[in-house]
Amino acid sequence: MARSGDSEVVLSGPGGVGKSQLAASLARDLRDRERSGEAGLDVLVWAKATDPDQVITVYAEAAEQLQLPGVSSGDSATAAQVFLKWLETTGRPWLVVLDDITDPEAIEGWWPDGGAGNGWVLATTRRDDAQLSGQGRALIRLGLYTTEEARAYLRRRLTDAGHPHLHDPDKADELAEELAHLPLALGHAAAYLINKRRTMTAYLTLLRDTRSRLGDLLPPNADTEGYGRAVTTALISLDAVAEADSSRLAQPLLHLASLMDPVGHPAALWTTPPALRHLSTTRPPQRRWLRQYHPPVSEEEVRSALECLRTYALIAQDTDTAPIRMHALTARAVRETIPADTLSAVARTAADAIFSLWPVLDHEDRELSAALRANTIHLEQCTHPVLWQPTTHPCISQVSSSLTDAGLYQQAIEYDQRALRRSNDIHGPDHPATLDARINLAVSYSDAGRVQEALDLGERVLADSERILGADHAATLDARSNLAVSYGDAGRVQEALDLGERVLADRERIVGADHPDTLSARNNLANSYGDAGRVQEALDLGERVLADRERILGADHPDTLRARNNLANSYGDAGRVQEALDLRERVLADRERILGADHPDTLDARSNLANSYGDAGRVQEALDLRERVLADRERILGADHPDTLSARSNLANSYGDAGRVQEALDLRERVLADYERILGPDHPDTLRARNNLAVSYGDAGRVQEALDLGERVLADSERILGPDHPDTLRARNNLATYDDAATAVQQPNTATPTTAPDLLPSSAPPTQPL
Repeated sequence: MARSGDSEVVLSGPGGVGKSQLAASLARDLRDRERSGEAGLDVLVWAKATDPDQVITVYAEAAEQLQLPGVSSGDSATAAQVFLKWLETTGRPWLVVLDDITDPEAIEGWWPDGGAGNGWVLATTRRDDAQLSGQGRALIRLGLYTTEEARAYLRRRLTDAGHPHLHDPDKADELAEELAHLPLALGHAAAYLINKRRTMTAYLTLLRDTRSRLGDLLPPNADTEGYGRAVTTALISLDAVAEADSSRLAQPLLHLASLMDPVGHPAALWTTPPALRHLSTTRPPQRRWLRQYHPPVSEEEVRSALECLRTYALIAQDTDTAPIRMHALTARAVRETIPADTLSAVARTAADAIFSLWPVLDHEDRELSAALRANTIHLEQCTHPVLWQPTTHPCISQVSSSLTDAGLYQQAIEYDQRALRRSNDIHGPDHPATLDARINLAVSYSDAGRVQEALDLGERVLADSERILGADHAATLDARSNLAVSYGDAGRVQEALDLGERVLADRERIVGADHPDTLSARNNLANSYGDAGRVQEALDLGERVLADRERILGADHPDTLRARNNLANSYGDAGRVQEALDLRERVLADRERILGADHPDTLDARSNLANSYGDAGRVQEALDLRERVLADRERILGADHPDTLSARSNLANSYGDAGRVQEALDLRERVLADYERILGPDHPDTLRARNNLAVSYGDAGRVQEALDLGERVLADSERILGPDHPDTLRARNNLATYDDAATAVQQPNTATPTTAPDLLPSSAPPTQPL
């Protein structure tokens, strides 16, 4: 029982959770007990309590019906006071319901005293002020249905109405989620299904259509559960708020907050300069000499208005700096009250506030960046196409870069594909904003390891950018740089190198030698030198890039970490094993600290450190770390991402180093098949996988297979990489070893058993996996 031994109970919660309905149910239960002869009620008074005059009127009517002495029909206030005093002393059991208190202070003087022990007060309110608890009052907060409660309600309601066929178990949870588990809304929705004979699937389609209005989908005539009001009225009754809001900012703040993600948005959004400027224009202007002006809005006024909205349960907030939440249906109802001619200004103000709050580097506040991404996506969806007209708001592109910076590559692809469709529909295929969207998608494809898609899109984007924007436009330079990276990912080493040299020259000419974009171009070119086997050039340029990035961007900038990582790779390629190992240990520690343990860049650093352990002969450490890297990459990037294939290849190398010959061979056969399927037969990584499998054949004593495959690897390496590439030189060395082994097998064996040679002669140089 809600009373739980207290003489006064307050049911608190936002509109639509069933406070009044529960109060009515309790009142009926007590009344029916009295009629059945059990201890029940003798006097039941129900007073609407949004205004003291309503309570006074109801009390006066009760006094007249009870024929209390001293009651005059012309003096309601006196009659109400007589009724209150009678309640204090009567022995008759009574219940007074004060429904929907909006101003506890104004009602306090009309709150009955149940001191005699025969009566009690049951109140309902949206508020949860301290004033409503204490003094023997129990404050009970009512919430939303759980998923199980919503599911059970919908099944029972439709079955009881004789329409069990309208209940779809697969869609019931979706319906409850869309209606945010609000009891009032679920009651209205169920009645709508019954009245219209709609399936849940059809109703969900209407509900998700932003053009549909709640008043139509949850109509007042569907109030079959006795909530006593329309959904929209229950959700956003603003009269009390307007009275209590001295700042006159509550309603415009409510409009802004209604466009945000119901899960929560940063409270700091509404004290950013864009939000304060907008809020100042929402209040009536004042006269200053011959012109009007809008006085500035202070942060304290914003906090006061938010406190008012919290008080009346229109928003929820755990502390005054915690994220602000708004019930999804309340937000939708509020959005429907925003005048059409102001929606664009409100939405773009919200976007400006989001963009102004975004960290310069996402990793500096990952939680804030994630919240801003979610809120931008929600804002765009519920106001489309406002953020695209007349120009695309920069926060649209910011979400894309934020997702890729966070290593959420698949989410970035899905977001960029949707953004590209939007931009193409609104602006057309040749609009600069659409070109930007295509560039973002190409980058996301590249990060996700979808090499061919990145390359195909990158070539088209570059051609279109040069045609529409010109060869030296910033977006064209970005497209050219991205395409060079895609050439490298696709194994087209010389094309990547040639284009990378052009990009660097263009960047130095247009934006200067120290611009971050120029440093990136220099870094990418160093990578291309490494891919082309020009080890010393890669190393020299890598040292310059790292020094420049430390000087310009700082030691902990993600781009500086990349430069440090790339230089360590160059040290490894140059055989400077200890320097590579020392630098890679630092890179891994820095990335774990700055980006987190599961960021793809951190996985790269862990993989590279395992390589250094292998180069240093620390076989078990390399193997342990490579097993972890493979598991992490399969979990985070997927089984077919090129980085995952590389991790699988590296683990096979560790198996070989550890003498686990068959495990190395089995894994290398899988790696080669995957590389041929995903990157193609001529990709440099595929050549390396083929070389490594030949090594495993040799290790397993399958000399002829090693020889046959080694001949193919050498021919392909000379054709694709050139005769002097380090990988080609290793392939030539390996083939010579296989040839010597094959010759040894074919020659008569005259050695004694104690001096018989191995299949690979001890005089031969060791075969080298890549």
